[in-house]
Amino acid sequence: MFNHENLKKRIDLYAMTTFGGEFKQLLDSEKYVVLSKAMMENIVPYWNDSRKETEGMKKAYYLSSEYLLGRFLTNNLIAMDTKDDVKRMLEEMGVDYNEIEESEEDPALGNGGLGRLAACFLDSAATLGYPMDGYGIRYDFGLFKQKIVDGEQVEVADNWTKYGDPWGIRKVSEIVRVTFKGSEIYAVPYDYAVIGYGKKLINTLRLWKAESLEEFDFRAFNDQKYDQAVKAKNDAENIAKVLYPNDSYEEGKKLRLKQQYFFVSASLQDMIRKFKKKDIGLEKFPQFHSIQLNDTHPAVAIPELMRLLTRKEGLGWDEAWAITTATFAYTNHTLLAEALEQWPERYYQELIPQVYDVITKINSMLLEDLRKKGIHDHDLSRYEIIHNGNIRMAWMSIYGSKSINGVARLHTDLLINKELNYWYKLYPEKFNNKTNGITQRRWLLQSNPELSELVTELLGSEEWITDLKKLKDLGKYTNDDEVMERFLDIKGTKKQQLAEYIKQEEGEDIDPDSLFDIQIKRLHEYKRQLLNAFHILYLYYEIKENPEKNTVPRTFIFGAKAAPGYVRAKAIIKFINDIAGLVKNDPLMKGRLKIVFVQNYRVSYAEKLFPAADLSEQISTAGKEASGTGNMKFMLNGAPTIGTYDGANIEIVEEAGEENNYIFGLRVEDIEEIKDTYNPEAIYQNNPKLRRVMDTLIDGTFEDQDGAYRELHNSLLYGAHWHRADNYFILKDFDEYRKTQEKVDIDYRDRLGWARKCWLNMSNSGKFSSDRTIEQYAQDIWNIDKI
Repeated sequence: MFNHENLKKRIDLYAMTTFGGEFKQLLDSEKYVVLSKAMMENIVPYWNDSRKETEGMKKAYYLSSEYLLGRFLTNNLIAMDTKDDVKRMLEEMGVDYNEIEESEEDPALGNGGLGRLAACFLDSAATLGYPMDGYGIRYDFGLFKQKIVDGEQVEVADNWTKYGDPWGIRKVSEIVRVTFKGSEIYAVPYDYAVIGYGKKLINTLRLWKAESLEEFDFRAFNDQKYDQAVKAKNDAENIAKVLYPNDSYEEGKKLRLKQQYFFVSASLQDMIRKFKKKDIGLEKFPQFHSIQLNDTHPAVAIPELMRLLTRKEGLGWDEAWAITTATFAYTNHTLLAEALEQWPERYYQELIPQVYDVITKINSMLLEDLRKKGIHDHDLSRYEIIHNGNIRMAWMSIYGSKSINGVARLHTDLLINKELNYWYKLYPEKFNNKTNGITQRRWLLQSNPELSELVTELLGSEEWITDLKKLKDLGKYTNDDEVMERFLDIKGTKKQQLAEYIKQEEGEDIDPDSLFDIQIKRLHEYKRQLLNAFHILYLYYEIKENPEKNTVPRTFIFGAKAAPGYVRAKAIIKFINDIAGLVKNDPLMKGRLKIVFVQNYRVSYAEKLFPAADLSEQISTAGKEASGTGNMKFMLNGAPTIGTYDGANIEIVEEAGEENNYIFGLRVEDIEEIKDTYNPEAIYQNNPKLRRVMDTLIDGTFEDQDGAYRELHNSLLYGAHWHRADNYFILKDFDEYRKTQEKVDIDYRDRLGWARKCWLNMSNSGKFSSDRTIEQYAQDIWNIDKI
């Protein structure tokens, strides 16, 4: 039971002992730390009870290089069912909870969908009562904080712990050592509580911080060699300094490999150490552990577990391999060849030769197995883990795992029937699909309380919070005009809130009555933000030529970070911002078109963007987006999708109806049919409106000081040495995309008709809960039980 007085006393005590002042007098960021510390006193006893309750049970362990968690405070208060009580208590103290909430920095531990999926999975497992712990890296600065300066992305350090880290518990007693060639470092665990909704179960996310065995070389300092005195410390800490360090050069690539091995080795050592305390024999390790590899970043876990079992624990090779292959499962997140991770052999030889030796032995064993299966020698090269001087981590993951899953039905079909078909023929029993999902606790209950209240009222219970399929029952209100009006009022409220936030953060005025057309995701060419940008320019020129043309006012909102070394992606960001400036400075566009590129897109910003969207942009090249989860968040908040027949879009329109969404463009089979004869230059020459839009890249409409726009233009028409012309079929899909957008324009004018499309998307989104996904993993792959 919530006790106001006890919490107030703890708050006053922490305010004094942490910041030396009264709570009301502190900065909002300091109040956040104090309130969070006070709440941890409530959480830790439940957390310890959960550890005891799951002792002796088989657990799942999620290995992921990133976790895009979002803010802790509100999420944890909702899970503990104390948010309303805490808000009331703070009001009595004359303190605004919302200001404290906004002061919390997003933990800089992830980048895009991969990391956010990991966070949703942790939430779902704890809510459902499945014992599942996560392992990763406690980055000092994460990816980066993005600023837009003169239209260009500028990366600055994202010091997410600058006000403290009240949710992380440093476990010095459980430090492990990780060995690289010529050096050894500490992996220091920080534990974070993963609180299931309603406190059903609290699991643990353990993040490793890299620290030096030797903090300071006093002799070097005394000899006035000041840099040398802290070199070991700096070298160690660099490993966990940032997420995905720029790997344009070799040193960056090596640092990435060191990161991967660092957290994988620490995590496996941690698991083995804890398991050995049971004193029941390592051969039973798979009976208590199921380890999920979140893509290939942690794939080095397979040879590392073999090394630990054989060289540290003294098991025989065959026994260790049986344990390893019964323990690991691998999630494939991409069909892009460049994302199927490979490492030069020499990196392993230089950095972790003890693991390289194991990999060579695994590779030899694989080739021997293949020969036994009747694979001819001349075909062995396609399967080799070590091939042409590179180590293929996806191949390692397939061979060393009991399960390989894709993350949407189309994605898995493409893996089975095309990209990995020759592996599938060897191990058909390993392959399966697990369509991704999102947690409704974060993406509806927390981010859209207004719509959540309406849903609860209409359903007559809160069961949907843990069983999203209940939303199906909302379908009966589709033709209830009063309910549709209430839904539109809520959407209007969320749009107004977003407009105020964008004014505060970006200094831009946007019209809440305009159509909010939103594309928020990582910046990559296959996601085709460029197609969206071309369409906006097309609309601009159409209005210039036909000022009397009646179009629905639109606000186009982009949010995306480009990898620091991804030059072309950065050029696209600049191009979008140049278009925004062109439109903003043209009086004819006032009240008709507006473009905003929000800075530093992150979970807390997303929580405001998804509920306010009128239209969800999911326009990737068919066959390139493995699943997508942003598409599900838009759907859950009642926004139709304009998108290609790709990833989970296919399953979304199956659930909600294609008539309630806007599907366009080439499908996978169409691309397969035309790819060898495709001539984008002919489309360019024969489509003057597209040509006018494209030529803004080279005709002086926008300044192109470094030639990046011309390179972008040429890549579409002529390709580059590493890819064909218009590699992602932007020109081919342009006309159909703009025509589909014209249909959106017409449909949006029918206010209630549009509301029904939105409602049918939301009420049919139950399939896309990460609760459903986790149930499938738990039953089909991990074989774990609920508490």
